[in-house]
Amino acid sequence: MSDSKKSAPIVIIGKNAKTGVRVNKLLLERGIETRPVSRSTETNFDWENRSTWPTALNGARAAYVTYQPDLAVPNAESDIQAFVDVAKSEGIEHIVLLSGRGEERAEKAEQILINSGLEWNVVRASWFAQNFSESFMAQGVLSGELFLPAGNIPEPFIDVDDIAEVAVAALVDSGKRNRLFEVTGPELMTFKDCIEEIAKQLGKDIKFTSVAIDDYLALLKSQNVPEDYQWLLNELFTVVFDGRNSNLTNGVEEATGRKPTRFADYVAKTIEAGYWD
Repeated sequence: MSDSKKSAPIVIIGKNAKTGVRVNKLLLERGIETRPVSRSTETNFDWENRSTWPTALNGARAAYVTYQPDLAVPNAESDIQAFVDVAKSEGIEHIVLLSGRGEERAEKAEQILINSGLEWNVVRASWFAQNFSESFMAQGVLSGELFLPAGNIPEPFIDVDDIAEVAVAALVDSGKRNRLFEVTGPELMTFKDCIEEIAKQLGKDIKFTSVAIDDYLALLKSQNVPEDYQWLLNELFTVVFDGRNSNLTNGVEEATGRKPTRFADYVAKTIEAGYWD
């Protein structure tokens, strides 16, 4: 990195995203200047409005990038190509991209960054444990019954705090540049296993019910869930959840030097933080 860039900020694309907010916090705790941006920040960044991108990136040295709603969606590839082009023109030297495991389109987006000529890292993550507490599954936990179009395929759910630590390690340690970190939790669990662990620790009855994908999509539609999010969940449950991700990796340990967080420990700290109150 050039001397003139060492004091420049790191842009966080997705200020309010689950990983973005955590990456920003960890960097600030290290005394590193950040520029967290989203559609709602004064310095605006909107994936659907490319004219907002140059100002958000101008004068920064690096960027942590979360793509909304997910790199699996059809227009992600062209957006990442355009983003890389803008980043290069604005002097960005290093990009850390959050990606998803087992997603064909996501891997195409990764390759755009890898072949960009910029310094790069990809953090390719399994399903977030925090989807049970900070996203679309939280209401099912609170109501006592979670409906999902998922059977007995196990997944190595990962704690988002671990993802953030991996991303920060990639951002601050030049020895970790130009590497892909595929990150998972330390155990394979089905959605039913996860709900049983949450129910046990909360001391309440919570039921997991597997439903047909068409019934699930009808439920999402009735709840006015945005169409792109409906498409994404259909893709994830019908394509990605075929067992391709039912294996563990050591990406968290490679990047941070420690083991990933167990699901039971995620549940305990989530209860302590009051997410399911």
